[in-house]
Amino acid sequence: MSELVARTGRHQQRYENGYRLVAGCVPFRYKSSNGDSGSEKIVQVLMINSPSGPGLLFPKGGWENDETVEEAAAREAVEEAGVRGDLMDFLGYYEFRSKTHQDEFSPEGLCRAAMFALFVKEELEFWPEQSTRNRSWLDVSEALETLRHAWMRDALEGFCKWHEDKLNETTG
Repeated sequence: MSELVARTGRHQQRYENGYRLVAGCVPFRYKSSNGDSGSEKIVQVLMINSPSGPGLLFPKGGWENDETVEEAAAREAVEEAGVRGDLMDFLGYYEFRSKTHQDEFSPEGLCRAAMFALFVKEELEFWPEQSTRNRSWLDVSEALETLRHAWMRDALEGFCKWHEDKLNETTG
């Protein structure tokens, strides 16, 4: 089996109107809870630590010229969080400023992230960034408290709205 290696470097990086384009996902799974009212499914999201400071993040990174935005989001999930699954729906674009990724194409460090819902089917034992990343499964309320960036909180809220709409489609 070939070893998974994280992509590095910026030569393939996509830019648009001064924004560095990134792709990421909100990885999720269902956990059964056997409460008084029978068993119900609780949604959990997978978060990773940041090597550059406190707080938790969703996997995301540069969208490169030789891949679709969906491929980039799925690749980042494997590289940073060591998970594979089904990329569900597009949650939206989220803009933010990166202090660590200012360059000649985006001197302000402006980024636009395309975020997707990712239903996790497999957690890898080994993954490219495991030496600097820890995974944590959290209930949505916990995740909202520990997210490092406001834009990721917005993405999580977008995920919650999407998930609720999905549930209403299947039950209604």
